[in-house]
Amino acid sequence: MFAGVGAGGLALAISACGGGSDTAQTSGGTESGAPQAGASQSSAPQAGGALAKTADIPVGGGTIFKDQKIVVTQPTSGQFKAFSAVCTHNGCTVGSVENGVIVCPCHNSKFGIADGAVTDGPADKPLPAQEIKVEGDQITLA
Repeated sequence: MFAGVGAGGLALAISACGGGSDTAQTSGGTESGAPQAGASQSSAPQAGGALAKTADIPVGGGTIFKDQKIVVTQPTSGQFKAFSAVCTHNGCTVGSVENGVIVCPCHNSKFGIADGAVTDGPADKPLPAQEIKVEGDQITLA
């Protein structure tokens, strides 16, 4: 009887750990495994496929798409930018967008959401710009 309960508990624990997100939207908090209020999750799009809706990218914040290694920001209303999500310091994937900067969790490098420029090291090179297209309310990979 205990073996059945143990296996069921194990299955529950395994399913609770699975199903991670490939995106994280942040605009004042840090990224977590569970969606934050207002955060969106989506499946990995193909190149040229829909990445997000414009309404999904917060003004003054951004969304990290881990699988595509891209971060899309909206520095001001209606202005969308995209950058590599790979930190130029040590190759870690950036982890959050907060207070107008993209933050790398490995060594706390920070990059501006408008231009990808380093605002705080140890990184000394900006995040490279990435190509996206904004048509109507859709953001797609170029």
